[in-house]
Amino acid sequence: MQIKRNIFNQLVSEISEPFISILLGPRQVGKSTLLRALEVSAKSRGLKTVYFDLEMSSDLEKLSGDAKDIFRLLTHQSQVVFIDEFHYLKNASKIFKAIYDSKSKVKIFASGSSSMEIHKHLKESLAGRFRKTIIAPLSLDELQQIPRMNLREYCQWGGMPGLIHLSKPEDRMSLLENIVSTYLTKDIKALVKEENIRAFNSLLYVLAQNQGSLSLVSNMSREVGLSEPTLMRYLEVMAHTYTCFPLLSFSGNLANELKKSRKYYLFDLGIRNSLLKDFRPTEKREDAGIIHESFVFHHLQRQLKPNMELRFWRTKKGDEVDFVVIKNRVPYPIEVKSHLNHLEIPPGLQRFMKYYPKAPCGFVVNTGIVGEEKIEGRPLYFIKLEECVSLPFMASVL
Repeated sequence: MQIKRNIFNQLVSEISEPFISILLGPRQVGKSTLLRALEVSAKSRGLKTVYFDLEMSSDLEKLSGDAKDIFRLLTHQSQVVFIDEFHYLKNASKIFKAIYDSKSKVKIFASGSSSMEIHKHLKESLAGRFRKTIIAPLSLDELQQIPRMNLREYCQWGGMPGLIHLSKPEDRMSLLENIVSTYLTKDIKALVKEENIRAFNSLLYVLAQNQGSLSLVSNMSREVGLSEPTLMRYLEVMAHTYTCFPLLSFSGNLANELKKSRKYYLFDLGIRNSLLKDFRPTEKREDAGIIHESFVFHHLQRQLKPNMELRFWRTKKGDEVDFVVIKNRVPYPIEVKSHLNHLEIPPGLQRFMKYYPKAPCGFVVNTGIVGEEKIEGRPLYFIKLEECVSLPFMASVL
């Protein structure tokens, strides 16, 4: 079954735009499938297309010659060029720059499993000439295009697209394990010293185990046996490969707020469960709270616009709010509670709204209670987990 991605219509609209469209994200999140669907859309408009998969030796050979020959090949045969795994193309960004600057009216879509080198080249050679789109695993609403999929399934297996064709638990476990293995052997091996691969693997487990908790680099460093500078570099590598996201703390005008603390979230719940070797349904898990919190994090993150940030809030006294969406410098606090029996206002949220009168409203995301209360004279909305997939206040830029 083909799932239509929420980002697809936006990418289709880019076919007629001159900038280079770059699709980045972890392995096997559906970048190639999106490129193929875009090629079909371009062909339906009567446009001539060509597709190169640079993990295929035959396609890589076609684009392994002189830069001038590659430029001629890409600009003289087609109107829309698709290049999958473009990081294998030598001098890719310079070639893309030359095509853009030549006003040849050739549109390029390129995808890659992001790396430090890709970011460097994009920044140095393609400044102002490209648009970057991060492709994440399937969201809950995308996955629910398949009737049998629901929140329970999502929390257990995550949103990797390859799972939709598998029904047996052992096949799903195997797929997720292979994704982790491929990440280590292909994306990470080139960036991490050979002798530290095992330590990097340990870091993945520690991040999965402590997901959503305040994490001190010094503690993680001791646990995985790496120096703090090396550990920080590895965390940066994971951020640049979109496999682990740091969440910074929100601080405004309070002296006792934690200002330099961080939390970390792996990019997919199924991948986390694979690292922990625990695929029990959420209701049987001791870490159900962090599973639900991670679900909310993933779906808030993909709704962010250029004028928005996602943070968490905590004070030295222990007051905390799981997430704070900052939109046009205005904070919207969001607390996640797995189980509520009534419209109960979390004390951390109560204090946040007291300290920050600019916050227009707050949210309590939970598994069953829906309603509205007042907090410091402003509305506090109780919504179900599924509703955080698309929050109205995040839908528009203004």
